[in-house]
Amino acid sequence: MAIRYNLWIDPDNVVQHRTVENDLERYFVERFADYPHIRLFGADPYDYDAPFNRLYDVLMARAAEYCERTWCYVASPEQLNRCFFRAVGRSNKFVRDQPDGDTHQSGA
Repeated sequence: MAIRYNLWIDPDNVVQHRTVENDLERYFVERFADYPHIRLFGADPYDYDAPFNRLYDVLMARAAEYCERTWCYVASPEQLNRCFFRAVGRSNKFVRDQPDGDTHQSGA
């Protein structure tokens, strides 16, 4: 297995890695805007056809291509995953179901 990931090839180039990761996070947030609101809970987390899981697979592949095309940078799977979930945390496109039995719901 050849080492391809820029993070592994040049681990000391922290400025480049952070710049690309910040751009990846922005990229994911912008892509989320293309989709309707998505529920995070309620579906089986192992169901590959669940909307969130399909979105994850598609956007990870697109982000990897975006990185190579825009930055001539091969992001590691860990970088892509981390940036994706940081963007999920910042985005307002994801809706969380209230846990069953939660009596402290807002507005009650």
